[in-house]
Amino acid sequence: MSTDAPPLPDDLVAGLRRLKLATIRTQAPDILQTARTQRWPIEEVLRTLVAAEISARDQTNQQLRLKAANLPVHKSLDAFDAVASSIPMATFNYVASLEWVRARENLLLVGPAGTGKSHILLGIGRTAVEHGLRVRYATAADLIEQLYRGLADNTVSRTIDALLRNDVILIDEVGFAPLDETGTQLLFRLVAGAYERRSIGLASHWPFEDWGTFLPIPSTAAALLDRLLHHSIVVVTSGESWRLKEARARAHARPPMTSARVLTTPSTQEERATV
Repeated sequence: MSTDAPPLPDDLVAGLRRLKLATIRTQAPDILQTARTQRWPIEEVLRTLVAAEISARDQTNQQLRLKAANLPVHKSLDAFDAVASSIPMATFNYVASLEWVRARENLLLVGPAGTGKSHILLGIGRTAVEHGLRVRYATAADLIEQLYRGLADNTVSRTIDALLRNDVILIDEVGFAPLDETGTQLLFRLVAGAYERRSIGLASHWPFEDWGTFLPIPSTAAALLDRLLHHSIVVVTSGESWRLKEARARAHARPPMTSARVLTTPSTQEERATV
């Protein structure tokens, strides 16, 4: 920043502060100094100031959306090894494009543990945030706990409404723990509320025909699946766990341990023989 740039007049600073144009307020002295030196047209000065303010606000809004998304770790779709995955490349590209979110479809990832389901959900969350979408991520256990708290203080409807203000709701680890009848009903209320209004991204290691294993009410399970599967993309993952493969690779890459040499002192008879 140039130290020669004269400060803005106090009344202009006060006006920019009142309008909450913080970036223009801080950058205007240097931009105006450059404009005078290079004889910019008035329109270019205004364009540069407005662009700086928009860029700063976009960055701030993205940071706020990322915080609200509640993504536990950083995962990106670029870092996902789609070639080594069992997911067809065309399917992966469609999922990564977020067209299903714009079409208010659901994404259902089903497959064994360690086959990339959570990575994809988290990568989708970050990509959606970067594209200006509102995202909420939760494991199924945390989501049900949140809905239970709403049920306890009679705010469950408001809790569901708040979740539905997001463009996409990402639910991970569905089926890792069985739900009771109340939990099943709460999950159904959320899915029914999102139906054809919001997109749900969901990951589970249970095939759909086995969802009765963790959902105790068959009729509710059938109605829940009916709404999830209608307007949905189903992605089935398979193969060996990537975590196990990485652990095995680390073990092979580790240098072998050298056996320690045992140093012994000569016996008394040997000592006498050498004297």
